[in-house]
Amino acid sequence: RACRDIGKKMEVKKILLKVFDWIQNIIIAVFVVMVLWLLFRFTTYASFRIPSDSMEPSVLVGDKVIVNKWIIGGRVVNIWDDIPEDEELTVKRLPGIRKARRNDLLVFNFPYPGPWDSLGFSMKTSYYIKRCVAQPGDTFEIRNARYMVQGCDDSLGNVESQEMLAGLVSSGRAYDMGIVMTGYPYMVDVGWNIMNFGPLYIPKAGDTIKMDRMAYVLYRQVIEWEQKQKLRIEGDEVFLGDNHIDEYAFNTDCYFVTGDNVLNSQDSRYWGLLPEPFILGVATRIGKSVNPITEKIRWDRVLRKIK
Repeated sequence: RACRDIGKKMEVKKILLKVFDWIQNIIIAVFVVMVLWLLFRFTTYASFRIPSDSMEPSVLVGDKVIVNKWIIGGRVVNIWDDIPEDEELTVKRLPGIRKARRNDLLVFNFPYPGPWDSLGFSMKTSYYIKRCVAQPGDTFEIRNARYMVQGCDDSLGNVESQEMLAGLVSSGRAYDMGIVMTGYPYMVDVGWNIMNFGPLYIPKAGDTIKMDRMAYVLYRQVIEWEQKQKLRIEGDEVFLGDNHIDEYAFNTDCYFVTGDNVLNSQDSRYWGLLPEPFILGVATRIGKSVNPITEKIRWDRVLRKIK
């Protein structure tokens, strides 16, 4: 009997060991899947729900767009650095296929966590989606509401919406509709608005510009963000911190982005340049689309390629 009891105990022990191994393998498998999923989301794709009509008709309120991070490379950010309110995040980027270019739809962290006089990167700021209409090295301008880049004959942004704005202004109805006409950099002596804007050179990393009053007005926010020092002007002389500077070399590529709904979009026409580190990725397709009024899925939009 003693031998039989010992044998039974041995069998029970073997079964328990097998169950334990089975549970352990499941836990390891689940952990590996979760890690791979997080890596996939971190380096490859993300999704973003459209909250406003600023990109209509390309994407609608209720669309959930798929953001491809492979195109420009996924961002590497230490999120723990974002906990102190006064600490700026450091952003690095994995290798990508190419840089963002004209007419890409970019999803990015809004570059102004506070007033529009000071750039700041934080993962806590809202994500925006806008169309790139000028890339680093371009000279961008708006003439009679129409977007153009010197030396580029391509149509930029939603041309139909640009023409609609021009028509509303010429008929005098733009003011009645509450369209804000004043724009970046909000200087009377510069005289730009959303109908006639620029020309504005879009800096690329390594570009050196002469620092004069106009350069101070147009690029102050970007320079202060790059250098973490205040830029000021005294007479015709520009100072970075306590140092007088005659020229400045940019460290970062910048972009000019606008909404396809020209009549109602908070974009670069109003707040200026978008530095590359703020960009999450390129929106390429609509994953899911739900009508916000009926709450029904718009099946004709599911997996549609965004143009």
